[in-house]
Amino acid sequence: MSNPRVVLAYSGGLDTSVAIRWMNEHKGVDVVACAVDVGQGVDDLEEIRQRGLECGAVESVVVDARQEFAEDFIAPALRANAMYMGKYPLVSALSRPLIVKHLVRVARETGAAGVAHGCTGKGNDQVRFEVGTMCLAPDLDTMAPIREWGLSRDAAIDYANERGIPIPVKSKASPYSIDENAWGRTAECGILEDPWAAPPEDVYERSVSVKDAPDEPEEVIIAFRSGLPVSLDGVELPLHELITEIDRRAGAHGIGRIDLIEDRLVGIKSREIYECPGAITLITAHRDLEDLCLEQELADHKRTEEGRYAQLIYNGLWWGPLKRGLDAFMNEANRYVNGEVRVELFKGSATVVGRRSDDSALYDYDMATYDEGDQFDQTLAEGFVKLWGLPLKTWAARAQQHGDAL
Repeated sequence: MSNPRVVLAYSGGLDTSVAIRWMNEHKGVDVVACAVDVGQGVDDLEEIRQRGLECGAVESVVVDARQEFAEDFIAPALRANAMYMGKYPLVSALSRPLIVKHLVRVARETGAAGVAHGCTGKGNDQVRFEVGTMCLAPDLDTMAPIREWGLSRDAAIDYANERGIPIPVKSKASPYSIDENAWGRTAECGILEDPWAAPPEDVYERSVSVKDAPDEPEEVIIAFRSGLPVSLDGVELPLHELITEIDRRAGAHGIGRIDLIEDRLVGIKSREIYECPGAITLITAHRDLEDLCLEQELADHKRTEEGRYAQLIYNGLWWGPLKRGLDAFMNEANRYVNGEVRVELFKGSATVVGRRSDDSALYDYDMATYDEGDQFDQTLAEGFVKLWGLPLKTWAARAQQHGDAL
């Protein structure tokens, strides 16, 4: 009788590589490795597939989901300007629901009894994988071998080396835990666990130090349609290619480095290093264009919802009904966010230096100017100010009657 099958979210890294062998040895299951390319810079998907087999998987599946990730996951997050704690563009949190979607699909296709992930019990991703699976396939079990096993990274490296398991980390000297996709790169562990220690330069890969950034600024023009970028410097590109290109150009100027003390969902604080050159540049440009195109009340309410939207994604609730409802709002809010934004890339900053929209701008030069062409009727202001201040005037008069000094 054959062993039951479990589909493992396989990255090719340390934890998931040792998990394949451990699940087979200790749980009596055959593992189907499923690697999903979400723009993490995989040069050879076939190499990843082969590594899964070499680690002991009975099948190894790879999925090129770069375009899907950009269009179905990054795009809604960009429309919402999603930044957890106002700082972090949700790199890992954005890719997890897509990976879960493919885990479930492969599980159905291979007749697997469940899925598995390589998360520890201290991180957020365990919630994202498991709650996502609960939403998409409540009948499937989820295994968490690393959480159950409880090995430290050093012990996991020893386990892999003893068994000849091919892993990218052979030494304990640089034990960073890295996660990466098209929207950015994350790093933790090692010296980074000391919040007083400055991040070593070898942590970074997608951006240069500001000290080494060019001494001349670079200007880019990003065109948006319905809140999404469609061209860069006049050249129309598929979204996933545009993100990759702006990420490269912004990273060359030291943009997008984030050193964050993060409030994890599991209740602890952690120190995380993020590199998000493209994400920071595109969110900066998108926010600015919204200022030009959104009606005041809509813009004000959207800003209040953006933090909630980011928190839903961070907390693993991508597939839930509130996220779906907020998506409808964000799509409607972005209906007329059309135009171009000029962004200067220079010494670690992406700065908007110009914006325009031929068909959607609510900025009216003739109303805003102080020159002779001013069409604003200033005679209306006196009555407006009196009515606007009337409630406070009435309150202040009564307070003074009671002897309250303001």
